[in-house]
Amino acid sequence: MIQIEDLYLTIRKTEILKGIRLELEDGKIHGLIGRNGSGKTMLMKCICGFVRPTSGTIKVKGKYVGKDLDFPQDLGVIIEKPAFLPHLSGSANLRLLAKARKRIGDAEIDQVMERLSLDPGNRLPVRKYSLGMKQRLGIAQAIMEMPCLLVLDEPMGALDEEGVRDVRRILMELKQQGTTILLSSHNAEDIRMLCDTSHRLQKGKLAV
Repeated sequence: MIQIEDLYLTIRKTEILKGIRLELEDGKIHGLIGRNGSGKTMLMKCICGFVRPTSGTIKVKGKYVGKDLDFPQDLGVIIEKPAFLPHLSGSANLRLLAKARKRIGDAEIDQVMERLSLDPGNRLPVRKYSLGMKQRLGIAQAIMEMPCLLVLDEPMGALDEEGVRDVRRILMELKQQGTTILLSSHNAEDIRMLCDTSHRLQKGKLAV
């Protein structure tokens, strides 16, 4: 699914990523671990096409990101805080996003919200959501179109215990359906329970 060769990223003369080489197999959950500032988020942004590396290549499904395509196709992503229109409800936000690609309808949006214990009929604007509700909504947005690749940067950071259990269960179900998932987490239990492989970043390098 993902092939990374000799990836370097330098921003304002600071080396962020240093010679990353990584292959991630289809249909598995791959963990990315490391301290804050180790380069995890920037690596994910490079994979998603949000940041262009200084040198090196990234292939997703056999196509070069930044050359063959700007962004990987069939991608669901959470990187940093999910962004929504604050004056709209969660359901209205998801419907607006879904209109862009026209792959799913209202019924699928309602189902994914309910799957994450969100009420599709709740008209509360997102600006009044708790952090946990916003995180659930972000996960709903990432998975609602059933992408073949999910890139999730700390997706369970703002969730309570019940929310963590729900998301772990959903990720395992998605894996069984063939979704490839790249997951970063500060919680060692998430990595242990969910991931088929784990990769540690230290100061921009993959630890051997």
